[in-house]
Amino acid sequence: MAKRRQRPTDPRDPRLWPTRVGLALFWLIGQLPWDLLLALGRGIGHLGWWLARKRRHIALTNLRLCFPELSDTEREALARKVMVSTGEALMEMAGSFHNRRIDLGQRLSVTGLEHLEAARERGQGVLLLGMHFNSIDVGSRLLGKFFTFSVVYRPNDNPLLDHLITEGRGTWLKHSVDRRDLRQTVRLLRQGEVVWYAPDQDYGTEHAVYVPFFGVPAATITSTSRIARMGKAAVIPCAHYRLPGGRYKIEFGEPLTDFPSGDDEADTALINRTIEHYVRKHPEQYLWVHKRFKHQPGGQPKYY
Repeated sequence: MAKRRQRPTDPRDPRLWPTRVGLALFWLIGQLPWDLLLALGRGIGHLGWWLARKRRHIALTNLRLCFPELSDTEREALARKVMVSTGEALMEMAGSFHNRRIDLGQRLSVTGLEHLEAARERGQGVLLLGMHFNSIDVGSRLLGKFFTFSVVYRPNDNPLLDHLITEGRGTWLKHSVDRRDLRQTVRLLRQGEVVWYAPDQDYGTEHAVYVPFFGVPAATITSTSRIARMGKAAVIPCAHYRLPGGRYKIEFGEPLTDFPSGDDEADTALINRTIEHYVRKHPEQYLWVHKRFKHQPGGQPKYY
């Protein structure tokens, strides 16, 4: 059996030269006016519906599982919107990382900020319950207008892409914490810091339980309750939406009550219900191109 080639880890590796060219183009695109960026993103999304067949299949599968009440026609229409939103997100990333001239705060409305401010006045750390909406990068930049915060993330396997993301977000982030570094996350919370943490992807079955997400068993990590307990933190939902006309909205929810409860499964089910509540407001903007139900209980069919 042929040995699998290792991915390059040295940024100087010649195999990463195409990435360098792509990142240079990404920087150039990021200089475009914001409304033009979004229009370009919509075009990319429409094109992606026909070319990115694998992602289209994943999105359609997720929507079939999570929205069984929709007809096939309604589900396809929603999936098209998902692809368009994903295209907009790619261009938003370019602008968020590389265009400091535009004041995105003029395009922003916020609700529920008082919940976060109340926790901080008590000197309590805040674990922002993040969600993988497509506007994740522009949302992070906008959050930085109100407070300094850190984010828990999974490092990218490509060192150049990882550098792009950490440097692009670094302007408004205090720390980018590897999701495996639980101690650093807890330390920041005990110091009264704000930490953004999103547990709504399929990270495998280790330290995970199967709890419903839109009524479908989803492997979901139990770390949220453990981090909140160890960090003595308030857990506050944080959703960010793209509005018509290139405007944005950040919505902070009330802190989760009786959380953590000591029951990991019940706590994780509450997390999924909370995220589902916010996703239903703008389902076309959620990251449905991710295999959220990749792992299933033993004997269950594979969805993808």
